[in-house]
Amino acid sequence: MPITEIQAAPKLDLPWVRSQFPALSQTVNGHPATFLDGPGGTQVPQRVIDAISGYLRENNANTAGAYTTSRNTDAMIAEARRAMADFFHCDADEVIFGPNMTTLTYAVSRSIGRVLQPGDEILLTHLDHDANISPWRALEERGVTVRFAEINEEDCTLNMRDLATKITGRTKLVAVGCASNAVGTINNVGEIVRLAREVGALAYIDAVHYAPHGPIDVRALDCDFLVCSTYKFFGPHMGVLYGKREHLKRLEPYKVRANTNAIPNRWEWGTLNHECIAGIAACVDYLTDLGRRCDPSASGRRAALLAAYKAIQQHERELTEHLISGLLAIPGLKLYGIHDAKRFDRRCPTVAVRIKGWTPLRLATALGERGFFTWDGNYYALNLTERLDVEKAGGFLRIGLAHYNTSEEIERLLATLREIVSRR
Repeated sequence: MPITEIQAAPKLDLPWVRSQFPALSQTVNGHPATFLDGPGGTQVPQRVIDAISGYLRENNANTAGAYTTSRNTDAMIAEARRAMADFFHCDADEVIFGPNMTTLTYAVSRSIGRVLQPGDEILLTHLDHDANISPWRALEERGVTVRFAEINEEDCTLNMRDLATKITGRTKLVAVGCASNAVGTINNVGEIVRLAREVGALAYIDAVHYAPHGPIDVRALDCDFLVCSTYKFFGPHMGVLYGKREHLKRLEPYKVRANTNAIPNRWEWGTLNHECIAGIAACVDYLTDLGRRCDPSASGRRAALLAAYKAIQQHERELTEHLISGLLAIPGLKLYGIHDAKRFDRRCPTVAVRIKGWTPLRLATALGERGFFTWDGNYYALNLTERLDVEKAGGFLRIGLAHYNTSEEIERLLATLREIVSRR
């Protein structure tokens, strides 16, 4: 099941949403720019741009100084932690900022590796981004055994029976993604965390791809760590990590001596990217305002965020049905992942396809010339493209929707794709 179930919601105010994102007004070769590259990074609202430039213009200073701009910086970072605490549904001292998800995951893996012994096991999946694979595989140098849960190739879902049999008394950590950045599959992370908890293993969740599409509740999930990248949900290029307080205090991070031993700061290496942290607070503010437009009765920030995601998920579900039904009607097209509309609650609006006679790069290039921004390749989901035997053939063409996309954009994409592939 998704991290949080979402029921019917008020319709998204799409004109207002699109008015918040200045990038959407661009054109390419006379065509309107259509951003279908959300899985690689979403566009940002004007308020995020303003927050970043405003910080640099008025408060650019290091922390802990006895003067105004430094104190303002301290206050801004504290507010950004509170904003992300509401986003995760945790406490502010459990929020850690870093350059990106990959760096944060390497930092945590190095720390956890200090307490692992030869013969201990880590369980990964073939469905994940390599940022939730390579940091853990690096611990093989300590004698740790890394195992992989299998996938069901016909619909690119995790084989939960295989995963369950591979969680044993030797398992010390299970690392899994909330959703696949390549094919959109939403994993049953609640069940995976429960299985890890039964044997006393830690659960490390990569929520990067899921974060723009659905709400996260680390308290309900009861995971030990969860990480995301804010540039995937309408913010700047940074990563944010949730860590259970008991682990943040117990584990020893690699750090400089001058850094405090207090959490969460002991997990943050060097001077933070203050201007981008200001942008993080602004992107959460955007989602909060969106939620209050959808549900004016939403009183607190957390309630408003949940209201926003209700509307986002309903809108994206409609777009996904439109997109996939149109793609499946194109001759020679193969769609990887869940394509049964009755199971679309188990996928994000991210679609990976191949079309006979066309490389993904050639398709992405032709679409790009007409203003459609899509991705080709493996998107760092290297284990998956190798497993499905498409890596040497160029991977997939990935079409990734966000809530600022429209049904008109999808109709134009489908028409353009049909026209392109008909010109063999």
